[in-house]
Parts: sequence; C-alpha cells; structure tokens
Amino acid sequence: MTQTRAASRRPTPLALATLLIALIAAFLTPGRATAASLQEVTGFGTNPGALRMFRYVPDGLPTGRPVVVALHGCTQNASGYGTGSGWLQLADRWGFSVVLPQQQTANNASSCFNWFQSGDIARGQGEAASVAQMVDRQLADVSGDGSRVYVTGLSAGGGMTAVMMAAYPERFASGGIVAGLPYGCAQAAGSPYVCMYVGATQTPKQWGDRVRAAHPGPWPTLIAFQGTADYTVKPVNMTDLMRQWTDVHGTDQTADVSDTVAGYPHQVFRDAAGRAVVETYSVTGMGHGQPVDPGSGSEQCGTAGAYVLDVNLCAAYRMGRAWGLG
Repeated sequence: MTQTRAASRRPTPLALATLLIALIAAFLTPGRATAASLQEVTGFGTNPGALRMFRYVPDGLPTGRPVVVALHGCTQNASGYGTGSGWLQLADRWGFSVVLPQQQTANNASSCFNWFQSGDIARGQGEAASVAQMVDRQLADVSGDGSRVYVTGLSAGGGMTAVMMAAYPERFASGGIVAGLPYGCAQAAGSPYVCMYVGATQTPKQWGDRVRAAHPGPWPTLIAFQGTADYTVKPVNMTDLMRQWTDVHGTDQTADVSDTVAGYPHQVFRDAAGRAVVETYSVTGMGHGQPVDPGSGSEQCGTAGAYVLDVNLCAAYRMGRAWGLG
C-alpha cells in the first residue's frame, strides 16, 4: 500500500517537462534576476575635493555603453537623487551606467557641491578634479564609451554640471542642467546668493569668455530645465545659461525652434551646421526641483519627493532621448 501511494505521487514525464520549462522561463525572464544596486567606489584617484563616489551598473551591462554622471542637489545624496530623478530606472531600461558623486558635510554643511568656490571649479583642482577622476575610473572599470559621457545635476549639482562642462569640456558630449547656474556666475555677481536670487549682469560674450578662459574646448551641448516659480534659483539663470553656451558655440540667442513639450515651452538653438547646441525647457508653475513623471509609461520616470517634483515631464527621459541613450 505504501509503495503504491508513493508511486502514484511520482511526477509524470509531462509534469516534469512542464516544471522544467517554468524554471527556465523564470530564469530567462528580464527583471527576475537579482537587481543591480548602488555601490560605493573608493580609491578612484587623489580626490582633491574629498567627495564620495557611488555608481550604478545594470546587471549584464555590455562593454562600450554610455556613462551618465548625475550630481545631487543640496540636502540630497547620491542614492536618493539617483532613484528620485529616474536615472537609475532609465539605466536599467536603456543600458548605461551611472556615476553619482556625493558631497560630504565636512565640505559643505548643506551637502551642496561648491559650484561657487574658486578652488573647486577650475581644471585640476578641488571638486571638479574629483568628479573627473570618477569618470576616468568608471570608464576603465566598465569599459565604457568615452565619446558618450554625459553630466547632469540639480541646483548646486546643476551649478557643478556647468563647472564640469567648462573645466573638462572634452570629457562630456553634453550636459543637462536642472535649476542650475551658468559657469562663473558667483564670480560675475560677486556672491552666490546674488547669482541665485537676482542673477549676474553679463553680455553673452562675457558669459562665453568665462567658459573659454577655463579651457579651450571642444564644447559639449546643453539641455536646461527651469521652473518659472522657482524662488531659490531664479529663472534668469536659465536665460544666462542659454546666453553663455550659445555664445560658446558661436550662434545667436534667437531660438530656431519654439514649441511645447508636455504643455511646457521648449526652445532649440542650432549652430550654423544645424546641430542643436542648446535646448531649454521652461516648466510653467514649477518651483525649485527636478521635474519627474512617475509611472511605467515609455516616457515616464522618477519618483516624487523633496525637490523632485511630479509635473508630468521627466527631465531625465528628455535628456536621455536627446542624447541617444535609448
């Protein structure tokens, strides 16, 4: 009787085959494997700016893929900004790695990158040099495509993005600045707070000269996002970014394209060859923060939170699409 019952419980060949197929399907289904996680990297260089380096590399990422450097805003950190902005989500979706520098309170009590300090914004010095060393380490470790490295950031991270574009322009194909400031703004205005709340009085050529004095180029292109109701970094700063980088690229300040994206004013400035060298998104009614559009749609990304604002437009997606990351 016992042997008969045991025999009756033995799986049939059909059941075994079905189980095997299910196991194989579970193993091969995208997203079922252990997910990648944010990792800290130490010993990435001399690190004169005393920053911390974090990175995100999707599981199974092939060699020769792009790298995005994402710089958080004040009071934020690498992990929160990487997730909130949508960059880690897009890295999994499109297949690229992300470098996430993190400020330390010993450098800045509010965890802001020091975009306004002369010792941190010049080539070979301070925080700018630390971020450049992170890029070098990442490219070496993941065999990334050095011609497709991009830098972006929010607020103080946006200010530091402009620094990297000016001090290390040959390292980056393009930059994306969100609620940020033009390079050399604090020096032009005489104070970072005047720069943030009022703006600096400079002609396009004067703005461009500040970039040219940092390094002779070649120059990355720029995409900028700014809330019209931002009272921390006034919208005039995006206008000044446009003036600075159109001048650097030798074009005028008249938009070649003026339309709307997701209902928001969008402009494109092209050089003589027809290449888009500056794009701006003016996010009507948005305060100080990173635009996101949480959800699972093809154009959605990000998670709303402090200084990460759901406005039905994901800035990371728009940058990534313009950069050909998808």
